[in-house]
Amino acid sequence: MSDTTVAADAVSWAQDSDGVLTILLNRPPANALGLPLIEGLTAALDHADATPAVKVIVVASRIDGFFAAGADIKHMGSIDAEEFAAYGRALRAPLNRLAVSERVSIAAIDGLALGGGLELAMACTLRVGSRRASFGLPEVKLGLIPGAGGTQRLPKLVGRGRALDIMLTARQLEAAQAHAIGLIDRLVDDGQAEPHAFAMAHELRALSQPALQAVIRAVDVSFEVPLHQGLVREERLEQGLFAEGEAAEGIAAFLEKRPPRFA
Repeated sequence: MSDTTVAADAVSWAQDSDGVLTILLNRPPANALGLPLIEGLTAALDHADATPAVKVIVVASRIDGFFAAGADIKHMGSIDAEEFAAYGRALRAPLNRLAVSERVSIAAIDGLALGGGLELAMACTLRVGSRRASFGLPEVKLGLIPGAGGTQRLPKLVGRGRALDIMLTARQLEAAQAHAIGLIDRLVDDGQAEPHAFAMAHELRALSQPALQAVIRAVDVSFEVPLHQGLVREERLEQGLFAEGEAAEGIAAFLEKRPPRFA
């Protein structure tokens, strides 16, 4: 990797020559999503948005046993309602940016992903989890709800009933169960979440980025509109890729029996 930058000692990022940006969370003891980590995430995403060479993002942790343990409860215990609202807006902003980004993002989870930490992972396009990872949204124990996208993103990943079970009981899921219900997309050995996510990022980087984004947009639309409208959207996306995207290069490469040279 190269071009490593550090922001507020809580988040660092490294962009390699292939356009994969790895964002590393490093706020001991558990990567609580307080203002230092939020500001670091924001700075890393600012870097990505200002750098056209960045094509795929990996989010990982440098804290052993933790991806991110959730919101900063100590901070929440010291603020009033107006400050709580501001904190919530600050936390949601980088997660929403990840979720709507034009880049594929992959969360590498090798430990606890709880509360806001799981919401951060769910904001990514894909999730790779190790066998020792565990997952949960325990906000009801604090008299709150998952307020950084959890109530909206979890049902789309695992279904309404499973999502309610997880959130209402505040229980933690082991990695094998999380994989079985679709909360994580890949299950790997302990210590392999980040290497696997990084390898996966390079596989995706070799593909047509407009095509990947079109797949994501078409799938997302399927949750929002009736089937016939989704099919119209799919047709428009495919036609756009053929007329203005990288389909010409992909088809030519196939016919010429060579690797495609996508941007």
